[in-house]
Amino acid sequence: MSKDRIPYFVVEAIKHALNEDVGSGDITTGLTIDPLSISSAYAIAKEDLILAGVPFFIKVFELVDSSISVFPIEQEGSLVKKGTDILTVEGKTASILTGERLALNIVQRLSGIATLTHRFKEAVTGLPVKIVDTRKTTPNMRYMEKYAVRIGGGANHRFGLYDGVLIKDNHIKAAGSIALAVSKLNAVPLLTKVEVEVGTLEDVKAALDEKVDVIMLDNMSLDMMKEAVALIRKTGKGVLVEASGNVRLENVRQIAETGVDIISIGYLTHSAVAADISLKIR
Repeated sequence: MSKDRIPYFVVEAIKHALNEDVGSGDITTGLTIDPLSISSAYAIAKEDLILAGVPFFIKVFELVDSSISVFPIEQEGSLVKKGTDILTVEGKTASILTGERLALNIVQRLSGIATLTHRFKEAVTGLPVKIVDTRKTTPNMRYMEKYAVRIGGGANHRFGLYDGVLIKDNHIKAAGSIALAVSKLNAVPLLTKVEVEVGTLEDVKAALDEKVDVIMLDNMSLDMMKEAVALIRKTGKGVLVEASGNVRLENVRQIAETGVDIISIGYLTHSAVAADISLKIR
């Protein structure tokens, strides 16, 4: 993704974040730094990481001061070793100091997500399964966080409530049953997949009686997942099988070995630890 392709709503979110941090002005920088001072700074990785978020880092400085130049050294998505310089920033010292924290917050957060996603992908190497994210993202950062999942080698589940049908347990309870919930889908847009969440083998059978594209096995034991996958495959309907719920690095390979097609992991975004990156004036 080039910096020019960042959606307008993401740019607006970055503007709001800048306003939150800078407000009416950077008091400390304004009092201590000569406005004519020019500097060069470099971002350095303080741990091994998968780099993600440089286009947004650049956008922060564009919004702070369009005369600032950012020169990437490492490629987006690359494995960066501890102690490696990631990029350089050149321009007015005051502008560098004002944009520093927000730019770092974003690239640290996204690199943390990309790095964690990469670890999950590595854990299921050799198995035909997709690692995907969920909607458990930071408000107003969903686009950036889902972007980071892709950079780390994962894939995106639906972006929001508007681009996919996912009938979850509370929909089923409110509607009365899986059959009743699915029966209400009279105007699903063409090419929109229909997914149903199930928690028991009886639910799996009920979902298979309906016209669905994906069945999500939620918080099932490994043995129950294997039975569910066998049931679904036996129909020959081509229904995709997704596993979800309490997925961690310690158990993701065992879940993948049950034969599911997709593993959705909220942990990728709601629990990723920010990567350790610093920006230093030379």
